Amino acid sequence: MTFQPLMKSVAAGALLGLLAIAPAKAEEVVLKAVTAFPASLDFAQSFQRFVAKVNEEGKGVVQIQYMGGPEVVPPPQQAQAVRRGVIDMQYGPGTYYLGDMPEVDAWVGSTVSAMEARKNGGFEVMQKVYEKKLGAYLLAHIDSGVDFHIYLTEEPKRTEDGGIDLTGVKLRSQPIYREFFDALGATSVSVPVPEVYTALERGVVDGVGWPLVGIQDLSWDKFLKYRVDPAFFQTDLCVIMNVDKWNGLSDEAKQLLTKVATEYEQESYDHYQTVIAETDKAVRAAGMQVVDITGDARQEYLEMAFETAWNRLKASGSDQFDALRAAYYDR
Repeated sequence: MTFQPLMKSVAAGALLGLLAIAPAKAEEVVLKAVTAFPASLDFAQSFQRFVAKVNEEGKGVVQIQYMGGPEVVPPPQQAQAVRRGVIDMQYGPGTYYLGDMPEVDAWVGSTVSAMEARKNGGFEVMQKVYEKKLGAYLLAHIDSGVDFHIYLTEEPKRTEDGGIDLTGVKLRSQPIYREFFDALGATSVSVPVPEVYTALERGVVDGVGWPLVGIQDLSWDKFLKYRVDPAFFQTDLCVIMNVDKWNGLSDEAKQLLTKVATEYEQESYDHYQTVIAETDKAVRAAGMQVVDITGDARQEYLEMAFETAWNRLKASGSDQFDALRAAYYDR
């Protein structure tokens, strides 16, 4: 063999050797995601902003494909769809699977922000519970800092101490409210969100429990003329992933998703503080009356609300009750 062909052979061999030992660049991963809310609702739009942030920063590494909302997978079935790997990611209320994971009540009864919970260890506890009980990886608790109110079509009766008496009032409810509404004398009625407008129109319900956010988006303010203050509870909106899908991601993809999730918890919190202030101003200007509970009655009202969530969690027998209460409740 002549010198030149020999050198070509050596170079080719060296190149093949380098290719064999050089790590292959991971292909961009696409995660399929759904939400529990229709795309028109502000909360669904918040998740889409999160998706856009991931897709911008995750080019070439990881992308999220937003598949849609309840029209893709019914909300009560979405968590199981994540567990089975039918979808990779889901955003919505944790209370949809409260029966499987009572620890979600720690978010309902929380008095701290998602950012504070990441710092004090509460979020890490929730991550462990999610994997153990739901078979899912908890990526983020976004849109925190949004509290709930009782909205009514008619002015409520007042008690002697300045509280409210909702005896005989039919309230659209869900499991997280039921004990609290019962304590106020109300009758809880289960109505899916898409049917609430008609239920209000026909008098099937006399009011709802709902955050300030979204009342106008859903046009419920056409019927709801009174809002009870103070607000209570907190949103339990989170982003979860199929745990096998998460474990199969590259370290780069995991780090990017965690970074964006942490940043978006703060961004979404700040966003909703602005939305709450603007919506409060708008509904008052449109004629909604605020029934303000003050003094000792106010404190009793709030304690009654928050303790229903924590009592429910304690009654579930969760071995994480003490850790979660210490992290999420500072009243």
